[in-house]
Amino acid sequence: MQIIFFSMILFVYILILTGNMAIICAVKWDHRLHTPMYMFLANFSFLEMWYMTCTVPSMMVNFLSKTKTISFSGCFTQFYLFFSLGTTECFFLCVMAYDHYLAICRPLHYTSIMTGQLCASLVFLCWLTGFLGHSIPIFFISQLPFCGPNIVDHFLCEMDPLMALSCARSPIVEHVFHSVSSLIIIITIVYILGSYTLVLRAVLQVPSSAGQQKAFSTCGSHLIVVSLFYGAIMVMYVSLTPGNSVAMHKIITLIYSVVTPVLNPLLYSLHNRDMKFALHQILCGIRIIQTL
Repeated sequence: MQIIFFSMILFVYILILTGNMAIICAVKWDHRLHTPMYMFLANFSFLEMWYMTCTVPSMMVNFLSKTKTISFSGCFTQFYLFFSLGTTECFFLCVMAYDHYLAICRPLHYTSIMTGQLCASLVFLCWLTGFLGHSIPIFFISQLPFCGPNIVDHFLCEMDPLMALSCARSPIVEHVFHSVSSLIIIITIVYILGSYTLVLRAVLQVPSSAGQQKAFSTCGSHLIVVSLFYGAIMVMYVSLTPGNSVAMHKIITLIYSVVTPVLNPLLYSLHNRDMKFALHQILCGIRIIQTL
């Protein structure tokens, strides 16, 4: 069974890397895609590749290894990267919602507002705030004493499984960590929903059905990604119900850490005519080179 699981995860990992790399190459090589919307999408694809890479390789090694171990420093490095990249994804989804809002609600001012400098600044702020958001709580968690069986009952180093191994749990540190996570999730999802409420109102005022269809097509894939990603993490970190079972915890983590990154390249490429054309051009170019 472990060999079967390894093969499945390897296939998914290759699929994610290939899909996101194709989007990055399409944005880089097709000059028509050198716009803020596609620059954000290329950075988002780059983020998704690293989001998977911080957990999946160690998971695959464990499937083939009899001694499924990870060092203390390796565990907390994975813990930090997983939450930092997840936080960065939340901010990127916000920025992409803001870009869609400007493009649809303020089209005449779009080019003057969303300049190349602002686009680069927003990308930099997403990465910076994402990696600073959980750095202090995770540092204090790493300073706690750990004892007991030292068995992490999860396929990655996560908050609850790690705190279960601590000899002297710190409620303050745990509360700060969950408060920061909940605050980031709630603020970003409220902003995204507010942006798309304004977008929906503007789209419904468009007289032509073709214009409405184009606007819905532009925003549809982004809304699906937002729904999948936030639906899972809100159940995990913002739910007011008592703690989920270990099995449910693993399933939910699997949804937003593996399933959503698999669907993202498909959603963003299949629902976008310009992206499909650029990917088609790349594939045709590869075939021509191979025949030559």
